[in-house]
Amino acid sequence: MSLNVLTPGYGMWPMTLPNQLTTLRILLVPVFMFLLLLDSPHMKLLGVIVFVIASLTDIYDGYHARKYGLTSRLGAFLDPLADKFLITGAFLIYVWEGYLALWMVLLVALRDVVVTVLRIYAELKDKPVITSREAKYKTLMQNVFAYVIMLFILLKERAFTGEDVSALMRAVLHSDYLDYVMLAITLYTVYTGISYLVQNWKGLLSPSPGR
Repeated sequence: MSLNVLTPGYGMWPMTLPNQLTTLRILLVPVFMFLLLLDSPHMKLLGVIVFVIASLTDIYDGYHARKYGLTSRLGAFLDPLADKFLITGAFLIYVWEGYLALWMVLLVALRDVVVTVLRIYAELKDKPVITSREAKYKTLMQNVFAYVIMLFILLKERAFTGEDVSALMRAVLHSDYLDYVMLAITLYTVYTGISYLVQNWKGLLSPSPGR
């Protein structure tokens, strides 16, 4: 089953199953954030499960789109945007809980905003954009880091692990080690943003096809 979305300037964009899953991933972001902020250990566990489900939709929608030839411009635009929402949501929770420094998360979010604006501009000009391998590594690093911290959050709950493990996880979550890792990820994320600009700048400034 698929739906069609009428978008000014582009005609009908199909809301296929992969695109529906991508939309679901975006809608799940506030859900898992809300659950992780609750005091109940079991609600936090549910929040992690929602996050995992949202992440798995990213794997399945890409596989389904390629297998059945359902790739589209809408999907190519929404998919990385949904990933950015998901990871930024997780990082903001970690800032709220005092595990990460706000300025690094803001830098990562700013990079994503700039790239997203340029992608929108490229779509309006009907220009393809180049996604570098470094950007894919960046996404992988951010996802792994987000998952590791979520695991620590669950392990710090005495209801799941006991007092000794809980105390150790609390110490790790409030240590400088997470900031060191986040600093490396932030610097690499900023680098991929600059690389993106360099690779696509000339194409974005050139006249649109047919004009």
